[in-house]
Amino acid sequence: MKIILNEETANFVINDLQASQNDSIRFFVRLGGCSTVQDGFSLGLTKDTPKHPAAEIVVENHTFFIEQEDEWFFDGNDLTVSITDGEIKYDFNNKN
Repeated sequence: MKIILNEETANFVINDLQASQNDSIRFFVRLGGCSTVQDGFSLGLTKDTPKHPAAEIVVENHTFFIEQEDEWFFDGNDLTVSITDGEIKYDFNNKN
């Protein structure tokens, strides 16, 4: 599993969360909403410190990560994060 996001998307998220320089940003599983990989669950974003990351990427001096405890949600898929019409969009791509 890996996280894919470009600089434009990273800057959008950083600004949206009002993250300070070198803050880490976590993709976490939350109850409710919908996704294409798990019914009744969706992704959220928060500033946090990695403890046991299952995947991480550094963009614009910020670490974006997913904790091991949330790895089940992705069901073996990579996470691609993009911006569409001013909204954060998540795509789950099977890495096989």
